[in-house]
Amino acid sequence: MTFMDGLNSAQQQAVDHVEGPLLVVAGAGSGKTRALTHRIAHLISHHCVDPSNILAVTFTNKAAREMKERLEILLAKKVAFDQYAQPFSTLEMGQQRDLRTRIYREITKDLWIGTFHALFSRLLRFDIDKLEDSDGLKWTRQFSIYDDKDSQNLIKEIITQDLQLDPKRFEPKKIKWVIGNAKNQGWSPDRLETESEGHRGKIVTEIYRLYRKALAANNALDFDDLLLLPVQLLQQNDQIRTYWHTRFKHLLVDEYQDTNRTQYELIRLLSTNNTLPETYRNWSNRSIFVVGDADQSIYSFRAADFTILMDFQKDFGDSQPDSVTKTMVKLEENYRSTATILDAANALISNNTERIDKVLRATRGEGDLISITRCDDEIAEGEAVIHRLKILQSNHPQLNWRDMTILYRTNAQSRSIEESLVRWSIPYVVVGGLRFYDRREIKDILAYLKLLINPSDTISLIRVINTPRRGIGKTTIQRLTDAANQLSIPLWDIVSDPEAVRSLGGRSAKSLLQFCELINSLKQQIHILKTHELIQYTIEQSGYLSELIAEATEESEERRRNLQELINAAIQHQEENDEATIESFLASAALSSDADDKDIASDRVTLMTLHSSKGLEFPVVSIVGMEQGLFPSYRSLDNPSSLEEERRLCYVGITRAKEKLFLFHASERRLWGGMREPAVPSLFLSELPESLLKGDLPQSGGASLRRGNRLERLTRVDRKENLQALSDGVGSTPLNAVRKVHSGPSPGKSWEVGDRVIHSSFGLGEITHTFGSGQKTSIAVKFKGMGPKILDPRLAPIQPAGNI
Repeated sequence: MTFMDGLNSAQQQAVDHVEGPLLVVAGAGSGKTRALTHRIAHLISHHCVDPSNILAVTFTNKAAREMKERLEILLAKKVAFDQYAQPFSTLEMGQQRDLRTRIYREITKDLWIGTFHALFSRLLRFDIDKLEDSDGLKWTRQFSIYDDKDSQNLIKEIITQDLQLDPKRFEPKKIKWVIGNAKNQGWSPDRLETESEGHRGKIVTEIYRLYRKALAANNALDFDDLLLLPVQLLQQNDQIRTYWHTRFKHLLVDEYQDTNRTQYELIRLLSTNNTLPETYRNWSNRSIFVVGDADQSIYSFRAADFTILMDFQKDFGDSQPDSVTKTMVKLEENYRSTATILDAANALISNNTERIDKVLRATRGEGDLISITRCDDEIAEGEAVIHRLKILQSNHPQLNWRDMTILYRTNAQSRSIEESLVRWSIPYVVVGGLRFYDRREIKDILAYLKLLINPSDTISLIRVINTPRRGIGKTTIQRLTDAANQLSIPLWDIVSDPEAVRSLGGRSAKSLLQFCELINSLKQQIHILKTHELIQYTIEQSGYLSELIAEATEESEERRRNLQELINAAIQHQEENDEATIESFLASAALSSDADDKDIASDRVTLMTLHSSKGLEFPVVSIVGMEQGLFPSYRSLDNPSSLEEERRLCYVGITRAKEKLFLFHASERRLWGGMREPAVPSLFLSELPESLLKGDLPQSGGASLRRGNRLERLTRVDRKENLQALSDGVGSTPLNAVRKVHSGPSPGKSWEVGDRVIHSSFGLGEITHTFGSGQKTSIAVKFKGMGPKILDPRLAPIQPAGNI
């Protein structure tokens, strides 16, 4: 058995690469994870690379866990073949377990596999105390990691208390975004000040300075620091950088198109030891192996920069044409979708100019045509989608609800879909709700644990000092905080000083002393109890559990179940990490992301945004809201680069589908709480080859529902004579059939930017954009006193202003 077995030629070329740089352009569904895991196994088994010399970066923690598990099974299969001369699956369960345990202890335990944030927070645990900060700030290895909510609370405190500013004018969430953006670009407060303008810019810069000082005072880092500080450390300390450069000889980076400039700098520093990539030549027994697809870059709002991938050949590679290059491999065979779906995706994305040319090739059959449905409005759209899914499940008993997903551009679109699902009693789950680790009770108990490890963490101390209620009021807490600030010491130093508590605590002094005893008693258990046992002990000893029991409500019972799940999470962390500690569990909790919380295992229809669908696949995919101004969004209409990212997002949505793809758009839609407005089919629909499409009659019924008519008369799709047609996606009228009902430009002339028009309701307006061409032209018109309206000039009640 070799790790080349079962791979196609392009995958084999990627896996067999040993030294130097390699870019793997991996199309959707092309088996990139397989290539990554087989490559790591091949390096270890065939080339005798020490596992501790390998660092692999994944996009999510979930992907890291799955990669480790796949790798263990892959290596165990080879050992079973070599040692027992039989397949791993035929071994007894005990033998399988022992073999995997051996693989873990001898190989995968020493691998560094995780997200950028997880890996470099781990690096900081070794060396953060050696960082020389430009402002003289210091952190210890026991630092806390603040999530976005913690950071915003700290910034709000600075805004309202330190600077006495209006939080409505200086909104903490927006200030946090500005600071985060500055950190992602490697900017200090001084640099931000030079890049900012006016009085507001100076105030934001001052907030940034105070925020950094407050983080250091709390011995805490935010998410952006977990990348920025390692960059600064590796840039300034040659000894530390050389150590980690020598340690990690083989770097693998997944989803390379979603890296930002700070992450790129980390990879550069580790791989070339601060040498410019284009001049680095010492690739003996070293490699940099990145996997990505510019066509799936959809996270620019998170500072991701897909040009980093586009420039790989110039930075690290040989800069040769695709046909002869030795530093790029393209994975173009798709194992997920039907040929029809792939042909549509290829045609759509070919309209983008900023990409590396590739064509996905199907390894499966043609499949069904893509169905497009036009509905009266968003309510009818919701009904049409659900009827489609009901009929599919009825006609295909092997399909489960979990096999179906409904995707949309914005979270707000889920409302009408959810209402239809509820009406028809179909189980569903919305991805993107409150993250597990963001729930109040979970954050409360984690704050206790953070405080035990890092007493300087004032944010956590303030959170738990009166949770559950102990009669320690806000006034008392503020008095203690003021004293700590004046003395420039952590709040815990005041709280843990009996004399200070008796002096400043007033009537709360007794409760404060009891709280201090509680924390000290919990600290004594850190090295005695396992993490899950310490969590259980904390829940009980703090009085948290007894308060939930006393409340005796459905909500309190749900919170108790969530706390039990936290204990389960700690047990799982222990099982997955032989050297698990309370610190490693807290880091794992802090670094978990929305992408790790996607619940698609239960038998429910999945609702999520197109962004959230990245990395997933479903037999049946429905995409709703395919309208100009919604998808693509208004913000992208006058920005070619943004429009290309919207097209990439559509490409990602289409390539989630394995068997069937349904696209929906409405003739009118109520958006943002305003009036109902006419809608125009998305530009992206016109970019799909008509030979791959089948269209339905426009679906009606939303208006009927609003008038309170009976449910069985809501839409045409629930009439018996149309059920089969809906299932097949066949309508008696072509999708693009239209009637010219209003006068347009004079013969031989088309609508152009700058033309003035008269609308029967909106009055005089001016065309600001045109989309498509010929019979598929749509226009954006700016009318006085309102935002842009996107109209189908063949149907909208408009005339050229010159005809009036």
